[in-house]
Amino acid sequence: MNSIPSVNLKDFTSGDPVRKQKFVDEIGKAYEEIGFVALKGHFLDDTLVDDLYKEIKNFFALPLETKRKYEIPEIAGQRGYVSFGKESAKGKKEGDLKEFWHFGQYVEDDPERAKEYPENVIVEELPAFNEVGKKTYQTLEKTAKYVLRALALHLGLEETYFDHYIHNGNSILRPIHYPPITQEPDNAVRAAAHGDINLITLLMGAQGRGLQVQNHKGEWIDAIAEPDELMINVGDMLSRHTNNKLKSTIHRVINPPRELWGTSRYSIPFFMHPISEMKLDVLDSCIDENNPKQFDDITAGEFLDERLRELGLKK
Repeated sequence: MNSIPSVNLKDFTSGDPVRKQKFVDEIGKAYEEIGFVALKGHFLDDTLVDDLYKEIKNFFALPLETKRKYEIPEIAGQRGYVSFGKESAKGKKEGDLKEFWHFGQYVEDDPERAKEYPENVIVEELPAFNEVGKKTYQTLEKTAKYVLRALALHLGLEETYFDHYIHNGNSILRPIHYPPITQEPDNAVRAAAHGDINLITLLMGAQGRGLQVQNHKGEWIDAIAEPDELMINVGDMLSRHTNNKLKSTIHRVINPPRELWGTSRYSIPFFMHPISEMKLDVLDSCIDENNPKQFDDITAGEFLDERLRELGLKK
């Protein structure tokens, strides 16, 4: 496969069983073959998208000493600001050429669950920043829920199988700023080749060249979304749960050509995580004599902890 398939969530939510099944078949096939789709028909509107980009550009334009006020090392970068070069891909010592912010879950109906997560960090200098971030978080979470419902049907599960696991899940919205490149990078790229940890990732800001996906032949192909599309990929948790039936594909963000070094790039992934006690044990329906069980039993919380240590975000 040499291009990213495009699907429309409105087929799934149309109320027409034929269109709904068409979406299930299309997204299921894409995730078995390449692990990525470009999604139209999501719940984000243009006004919210414009407001979000305005707010995150305002934040990243703040002086470094102001941004550093919001960096909280003891929570392993799970909320607030993470400064330039702090995160590296698994197995790579060079830090990625990026800085970012984390919005986390807004638990409203489960006091015990709320204690499990760090609180969101409020940016005092930008009154609308947190409000716009929360609205975007909840809109992407809703979109992700419907994508997972389609995947549940594709896997032969009850349609709402994932609903309980993602309600109040440990999901993260991460606005990323890749600053202008001012000197020849020393073996570093904007985001080194990696797979995502979570169930699925919904990515805003893949409209320009930069994001690349590795297909089964090991070739890197450009993943460029249309203006009204989100790029959505399978993460390692879902791949593990499905015995690698759904593919968590390696991807990267390459540096731009030299003539574009002076420009910033912004992208905003939403990492859909379940609640920590979800068992990622391989589904029985994904095991047969040709596909024996490939992964040990583990919970989502244990798996996340292991990966955060590998990434250098947790000691």
